[in-house]
Amino acid sequence: MHPHLEQVFSRLDQSRASLRAAVDAVAAPARATKPAPDRWSVAEVIEHLSIVERLFGDRIVKAIESRGASLESETVESTGLPDPIEARMADRVNKRMAPEVAHPKGALACDDCWAVVESGHHRLRSALASADGKALSQISLDHPFFGSLTIYQWIELIAAHEARHTEQIKEIAVALAV
Repeated sequence: MHPHLEQVFSRLDQSRASLRAAVDAVAAPARATKPAPDRWSVAEVIEHLSIVERLFGDRIVKAIESRGASLESETVESTGLPDPIEARMADRVNKRMAPEVAHPKGALACDDCWAVVESGHHRLRSALASADGKALSQISLDHPFFGSLTIYQWIELIAAHEARHTEQIKEIAVALAV
């Protein structure tokens, strides 16, 4: 496997494992409980992730499917996610409001949302694996807030987004334990 792909998969796997551990630390019946009227429940956080990752994943998969076969071999070193984006994603002090399209609707149970997230990850990993060794650094997609990101940076953004919400779930767990 190409080192770039290995690197982003590793980060994504670590982020996913931490997210799963945070969800599992909250008793299943409590996952639907909001810690406050204006805050999301664990289930809603996972539903939000399922929405955002489907939107991101669809764009990434479409870009790979349309351009992947015509790409040459990867020759560029991965630049990673820019530090300002990393810092913004890790910042839990300054709350962010997700766009309306990414708001949870409360339509699915936590386990069902998790299954959607996992399904999206399998689809994304499959598309990335099909382009293993190709110059995915040459495919850039615009993010409405962060600007142009390469495919590798998009995957790292997904991992950073999951890490941000892992911390949110830990905060919910503490609030529910009081």
